[in-house]
Amino acid sequence: MAREAKKFSRPALVTHSDALPLDSALLLSMHGHMLRARCLEERLIAMYKQGHGYFWIGGPGEEAFNVPLGLLIKKGQGPAFDFLHFHYRQSATLLAMGEPTIGALRQMKNTATDPYSGGRNFAGHFSKREWNVAPVTSPIEVQYAMAPGTALAQKRLGGDAITIVTGGDAGTAEGDFASCLVWSSRPGQELPVLIVVTNNRWGISTPYGQVQGVQKISDRAVAFGIRAKTIDGNDPISSYLELKEAFEYVRTERKPYLVEANVSRLYGHSSASGANMTTAEADCLAQFEALLQRHGLLTAAKAKAMREEITEQLLAEARLVRDEPQPDPSTIFDHIYA
Repeated sequence: MAREAKKFSRPALVTHSDALPLDSALLLSMHGHMLRARCLEERLIAMYKQGHGYFWIGGPGEEAFNVPLGLLIKKGQGPAFDFLHFHYRQSATLLAMGEPTIGALRQMKNTATDPYSGGRNFAGHFSKREWNVAPVTSPIEVQYAMAPGTALAQKRLGGDAITIVTGGDAGTAEGDFASCLVWSSRPGQELPVLIVVTNNRWGISTPYGQVQGVQKISDRAVAFGIRAKTIDGNDPISSYLELKEAFEYVRTERKPYLVEANVSRLYGHSSASGANMTTAEADCLAQFEALLQRHGLLTAAKAKAMREEITEQLLAEARLVRDEPQPDPSTIFDHIYA
């Protein structure tokens, strides 16, 4: 008989559900990025189901957190700018930073024009040297062990640039996460790392309660003396305000900060589980649109028109990508060390 999952209630969250403490232009900008990211993920899923990609994994349901994250990043190349060790659900962050959507479509199709891996990797595996985006890898959570390295370089350089590392809740059960906590918090040698865990309460198919012995992953930072907070990652206003505070702390104190963001997983783990929409999870985009409508900043008709326009643009880009060439076999040894 299957073992019953250990029951955990969601922890109390820091939230600003119905307050509007941010400028209306910023709120509408966040909505635009969230909507574009959602439409992009839906197009990637459609491409996979139509045979124009081998695998899909992405972040629909995490837009309310990932967009504010992208807006607060100090982007550029080199240690004077933020170093970014992302995982594969970060499309909304890249879009908020100014990345065009067509690159993600090209990676899904594995075309030679794929700007992140030249058609070598699958969806969500971003890499952009000009913005210090370290290559996303398929083995989960290895980025947590890498992050202290770039943070150490930034600590030695001085200034206010920081390292940002993101991952999921299931991966924090791996040793790489513990290594990040250890190496970021050594007394007198603390590192400027913003450690992010997006918690959707699932591994691939394993519920949180069967893996984690703590109510909140942020509690694991206590033993290391790391400041930490659990926030409502489905609320873009709360996410922006809490992330802004975390960024300011790491930039000025040059010490680590752990943010656990409770988010939704709207299309399952990946295409391996079907990539079908679930109504059992909170939809951060729908909730944010309802909030903006209540405060007179958006209408249902405007939101619908925006979705249709973005969807049409992505469809046109997908048609373009469909006919682009695959990598030539002769390039198999390009861009490797040995």
